[in-house]
Amino acid sequence: MKFSEFYKLIEAAGWTIKKGKKHHKYVHPDFDYFIPVGRHPSKEIPKGTLESMMKDAGLKK
Repeated sequence: MKFSEFYKLIEAAGWTIKKGKKHHKYVHPDFDYFIPVGRHPSKEIPKGTLESMMKDAGLKK
């Protein structure tokens, strides 16, 4: 999955973007943490990184 696809997926799940310096920071009103996501829209997300971000966001593949 590319970063651009993950952006759409996480935003559809209710996460909103708070721009950081090197990463986008996604926040959700139901969680007290944020998920940092790299700014590389055309690159593929490494498998382990994707699985970790999906788990943190409460999403299933």
